[in-house]
Amino acid sequence: MLLNSIGMMGEVVVLGWLTLELTDSPFLVGVAMGMRALPLFFVGAPAGALADRFPRHRLLMVTGVGQALTACTLGTLTLLGLVTLTPVLLLTLAAGVLRGVEHAARQSYTHDVVGGPALVHGLAVLGVAMRSGWLLGSLGVGAIIARYGSGVAYFAVAAGFLAGAAALAAAAAPAPMAAGRTRASLWRSMGTFYTAVRADHALLWLMLLTAGAEVLGFAHQALLPSLARDVLKSGPEGLGVLNAARSVGGILGLVVVMTRGSTLGGGALFLGVLGTFGASLIVLGVAPHVVGFAGVVLVLIVANAAGALADLLAQSLLQLSVPSHLRGQAGGAWVVAIGLAPVGQLQIGALASLFGVSIALGASGLALTVLAGTAALWLPRVRRL
Repeated sequence: MLLNSIGMMGEVVVLGWLTLELTDSPFLVGVAMGMRALPLFFVGAPAGALADRFPRHRLLMVTGVGQALTACTLGTLTLLGLVTLTPVLLLTLAAGVLRGVEHAARQSYTHDVVGGPALVHGLAVLGVAMRSGWLLGSLGVGAIIARYGSGVAYFAVAAGFLAGAAALAAAAAPAPMAAGRTRASLWRSMGTFYTAVRADHALLWLMLLTAGAEVLGFAHQALLPSLARDVLKSGPEGLGVLNAARSVGGILGLVVVMTRGSTLGGGALFLGVLGTFGASLIVLGVAPHVVGFAGVVLVLIVANAAGALADLLAQSLLQLSVPSHLRGQAGGAWVVAIGLAPVGQLQIGALASLFGVSIALGASGLALTVLAGTAALWLPRVRRL
């Protein structure tokens, strides 16, 4: 996960910068970022069913190699001077399909490895590895863009994905996975999960709240290229630092979980963290005009510490709310929820184009805070999880 995440965050940095160079439009940067997540909504359910039928570590390897191929293609087109917005969007969309399968398999494979009682702690360890990779990918790819250009940066992204796939070559399928794997058809497996969702509305609310966090909270990353270039005047290196701040914040938030182990969790905490995430984005909208670059970095750290905790709690609550034979599809449900990210990236990009980066961040943060507060008042079933 450490190696794979170098490629994952490196792709975010180079995609945002290349799209801004090609179009000079924060809205189209939002479109490009949205293409990374658009397939997740559609492939989440079948991806979860696949993760319940096939060796999950093998799925992780295949998706890593596939994402490396899309990155190499974009790097080649860029170096040859043939890149336009259309192939950027199409290849990013293809990589998003692979990422949907990867996300669903990763969560259930983590459960296979560590078991239910240690799941929160295991996901926290995995999250720290992921965000450490994001940190290295952000700084490294930002520096590569500044020195060698976006084409070479895409090849660095591909190297990260390939290394992550290679690291799993010696892994095995733990016994719990083999015992819990269903042999039903993909369609029947998905139908079983939808039946479980209808029977327990808390699962549906968890999916909707996760989608709200993605649409209103995590969409702020679509504005980081414009924040770096147009507001803070810091260039691609500055963009790398801003993305690195997101990684540092996530690591700090998850270290808290690692020190407390499985004692941290629950729906009430999830809602409180969502509210904190929204409030920090409101502050982020004001920070560039008050405290400058260093202040923005600090606020990004705080915001993404809250975001990482929200993400961890959403994943663990979904995994622990279903029987063992549906764990892959619980991961798929999370993928479906975060698959609504393009809605957030489009809306925040449009708001930034119309009213500026600060207003876009503040409006999204306020909406997320209101959502968390409303859920805390009106969803006692979620509070008691």
